[in-house]
Amino acid sequence: MNLNRKMTLLFGAIALGTLVMLVLISLVAFRSYSIASSTAHVRTAAEMVRVHLTEAMIQGTIDKREQFLDRLLEVQGLRSARIIRSSYVTQQFGAGMAREMHPDDIEKLVLADGQPRYVIVDERGDSVFRGTIPFAASTRGKPNCLQCHHVTEGTVLGAVTMEVSLSELKEKALTTVALIIVTVAVFSLLSILLARRLILPVGSTAQAVERAVQRALRGDFKGRVEKRTDDEIGQIATETNSLLVFLDDGLARISQRVVQLTGRTMRQDDNQLEVAIDMVNGLADASSFKQAIEEDETKAEIFDRFGKVLTERFGVREFSIYETSGPKQLEPLSVDGVQGAPCRWCDPQILVRSDMCRAKRSGHVVDGLSQPGICYAFQPPEGLGEGRRHYCVPIMQSGAVGNVIQIVVRESEAQAFQSQVPYVNVYVREMTPVLEAKRLTETLRESSLRDAMTGLNNRRFLEEYVDTLIASARRRKTTLAVLLLDLDYFKVVNDTYGHDAGDIVLKSLANVLKSSVRASDMVIRFGGEEFVIILQETDAENAMRVAENIRIAVAEMKIQVGSSTLQKTISIGVAMFPEDSETFWQSVKFADVALYRAKEDGRNRVVRFRPELWEGHSAESY
Repeated sequence: MNLNRKMTLLFGAIALGTLVMLVLISLVAFRSYSIASSTAHVRTAAEMVRVHLTEAMIQGTIDKREQFLDRLLEVQGLRSARIIRSSYVTQQFGAGMAREMHPDDIEKLVLADGQPRYVIVDERGDSVFRGTIPFAASTRGKPNCLQCHHVTEGTVLGAVTMEVSLSELKEKALTTVALIIVTVAVFSLLSILLARRLILPVGSTAQAVERAVQRALRGDFKGRVEKRTDDEIGQIATETNSLLVFLDDGLARISQRVVQLTGRTMRQDDNQLEVAIDMVNGLADASSFKQAIEEDETKAEIFDRFGKVLTERFGVREFSIYETSGPKQLEPLSVDGVQGAPCRWCDPQILVRSDMCRAKRSGHVVDGLSQPGICYAFQPPEGLGEGRRHYCVPIMQSGAVGNVIQIVVRESEAQAFQSQVPYVNVYVREMTPVLEAKRLTETLRESSLRDAMTGLNNRRFLEEYVDTLIASARRRKTTLAVLLLDLDYFKVVNDTYGHDAGDIVLKSLANVLKSSVRASDMVIRFGGEEFVIILQETDAENAMRVAENIRIAVAEMKIQVGSSTLQKTISIGVAMFPEDSETFWQSVKFADVALYRAKEDGRNRVVRFRPELWEGHSAESY
């Protein structure tokens, strides 16, 4: 029910209530007036009868009282009049006339107690007011009752009963009430019409505001409120329109900017306000995500956090994260949230032939949600039941694809997930510079841990990695062999052929050392022409055999320097950890002591550390 109808009903109810009250008050007032008027009428007529009877008795004309009563009935409204004698009068003067009939019950009460009685009775549809007035003996006036009656003062001598018709008064009352009803009804109707004229703009404006607000809640701010008056209601309409214009314009600008950031396009049936809120919340979440990953230490932690975002925020539980490894290889970092899991959703050939991956090859997004089958490398495993679709996003690093994010969804969920794709892209966009920064940091750190000339790890790398190395050896209860190697007479090469020739010799030596040990072993340039090799999970006998093979390989190495061919030898000291020492760096010192003995014994040889070699040296740890 709208406001106009409510106000109309309210005013109508007030008018009706007022009319009913006026009618009730008028009826009660007319009834009271009729009773009071009839009572006075009867009392006056009764007094006239009493005076006439007294005078008639004194003058001896009492026999003409019937004529008086008949003439009395000619008074308008008076229907009947009769006189009742009391027993005292009958005893003194005998029975009266015909009209002095026997008293009825009411008259008997009046004769007994001398109190008047008034009642209203209905006779054949006519309301009649009946009054019975007693005649009491009194000495007042001349003539008076006691001049003829031998009774005491106050004795009830008789009563007169008169009946007055109320029909005329009733008709006048009803006519007056009808006139009041008509007058009040006309006045009320005019008042309601005037009130509606005043209230109508309020109700219409309220309805228009309601419709505009309902449209705004649905994201449509094009609704307007018609200005109907120039008062406060008109001002409300004007201000409401201004507010809607401001919101429409501001929200449009916000949505446009957010669309530029997210890449999501607005549909006609979208709620503009809800979409804007959703977009802003998505951007805020992505910003929080970026702040979190900026404090992560490694790329693995970043990808693990991104996997949780895919699962918890977007409901994606099937996805793969690949990283390029070399020019033609891909490595699965995480598959369905499991780090290091094997390739599941694509042809495993992409791991060794990365160009098979369309996203890696093109550097562009591959939208298999809207274009199923666009990438031939996408091959979900059999037995899944419902088919799958994919969405792959390449992450560019330094102009090349560094990673590929592959999202896999069920075919029934593909269309719904497309609305989430822009937000996924926002997360990827926020993640890209952080990954690039981490990559550059790792590259810089790696360069600080690697010898630029030989490509081998340097001494700083060993210092940072040694705790992990020792912890691993102790956990597996294995031994480490420490080989300290030094080229014999390397200074002669620099002095004779120059430092460029020396660099060539060191590079060649590094190649020989790397090719002489396992991939799990560590070859480190310790400084100058000195190298350290850490052999993992090996014993002393095998360590000596590897050291001897290295010595022979170096001795057979021929290095072409200009027109000259150089051949060099190497001396090697061997120590075992923790067999020779519980401290790793002490084992390195022991290997250095063994190397010193190899130099003293003529160079080009391998010496195993023995406790007696340590005698005479400082007991300080390396």
